[in-house]
Amino acid sequence: MITLALSKGRIFEETLPLLAKAGIVPLEEPEKSRKLIIATNRPDVRIIIVRATDVPTYVQHGAADLGVAGKDVLIEHSGAGLYQPIDLNIAKCRLCVAVKEGFDYQTAVKHGARLRVATKYVESAREHFARRGVHVDLIKLYGSMELAPLVGLADAIVDLVSTGATLKANKLVEVEDICEISSRLVVNQAALKMKYETLQPIIDVFAQAVEA
Repeated sequence: MITLALSKGRIFEETLPLLAKAGIVPLEEPEKSRKLIIATNRPDVRIIIVRATDVPTYVQHGAADLGVAGKDVLIEHSGAGLYQPIDLNIAKCRLCVAVKEGFDYQTAVKHGARLRVATKYVESAREHFARRGVHVDLIKLYGSMELAPLVGLADAIVDLVSTGATLKANKLVEVEDICEISSRLVVNQAALKMKYETLQPIIDVFAQAVEA
């Protein structure tokens, strides 16, 4: 049995065409089903639905043979023990620094101010500001990042941005890009050795689909 770990939403939807090319079709939609284990048209392949941040953990510890996870999640996880053969170029967005409209970020940074930064991407934020030589106090949040500058919890946030519509709606502006984000195929290294004849063809099809 091959187990693939996916998260609901954009990653799941954008992975479906890649699965189809490998001849794998889920028999249920996770948005409509309460099931956390979804069968496919192949009796030897199943999909488990987990939180996006948990995908690397399930794969690393062998509860899943492979999965799809964003670069942002993998940076926070460190990617230890995972084989990352392919950037799938799906679920693209950017990891950015944003502040409340009117906050002079560049002047604050230039003058060496110590900034309070709210984010759930603590490792990415720490590395970015360390490279910049900017002193920050990091505040870990798990949601509603845009609220932090509006109520005085933080001077800035580090968060994923796709269209920028949510920032604009909350009167925040991007001031710095940290990195481009896309989703990667991650594979359990032991599973690749033990289930090579089944796993490798799936990996190859994904690679061919991305190249095409």
